[in-house]
Amino acid sequence: MPHREMPSPAAAAPTYDSRPARRRSSEASAVTAIDTAVVVIGGDRLHPVAVAESPAGFTIAADSGLDWALEAGLRPDLVVGDLDSVSEEGLAWARSNGIPVEEHRPDKDSTDTELALAAAVERGANRVVVLSGGGDRLDHSISAISALGHPRLAACGSVSALWGDSLIQVLHGPRDHEFELPLGATFSLLAMHGRCSGVKVEGAQWPLHDAVIEPGTGVGISNVAVCVMVSIAVADGVLTVIVPDHMPVEPRS
Repeated sequence: MPHREMPSPAAAAPTYDSRPARRRSSEASAVTAIDTAVVVIGGDRLHPVAVAESPAGFTIAADSGLDWALEAGLRPDLVVGDLDSVSEEGLAWARSNGIPVEEHRPDKDSTDTELALAAAVERGANRVVVLSGGGDRLDHSISAISALGHPRLAACGSVSALWGDSLIQVLHGPRDHEFELPLGATFSLLAMHGRCSGVKVEGAQWPLHDAVIEPGTGVGISNVAVCVMVSIAVADGVLTVIVPDHMPVEPRS
């Protein structure tokens, strides 16, 4: 069915940084192939630590993600979406600064987040990082997080999101990942896209070995790191790992 993302009326309005937006990539917009893509989506103000710790790369703003990127001092290399929620001021800034804008019809079947992720994959991104402040629309949040498990991202070496103050890492099996976490940190494993098998967790209070996690079950919920390095692997399926309260209040020194 046609999809139209509506702006969230309760979200805080972005306030623009008066300084010139800083480019996060090395003339990334002038090349075709990229290694790292940072996708900024709409919703709410970005966490300052997420902005500080996000990698440099080709930055794609999904619709009103442009406003939040500019407020955070990030300079997008590309704007994608139906442009129904981005501000006129932000869009005018992008066009006056020569930022490519890919405009889509409002009655599209893909969300702006999906379109931005597809743009990253089309450009050969091996690492994809989504930046989001969250927002108050539960349906939008679930849709955007679910989009990280789309099959088109399976070939990427790393798919993650810095979501509010949380870290999300999506493992397209077969895949493994090591997380550096504070002792006592809580994390959860979710089978959001179907059955996950061959799940392995080491360095946690409740280790798993060749486990199966079904959608809607609590097998992987609220585990605790007992080692600084926590290893998580999945042999088959798409496993979503969420580390809540991952970001400190201020950027790490």
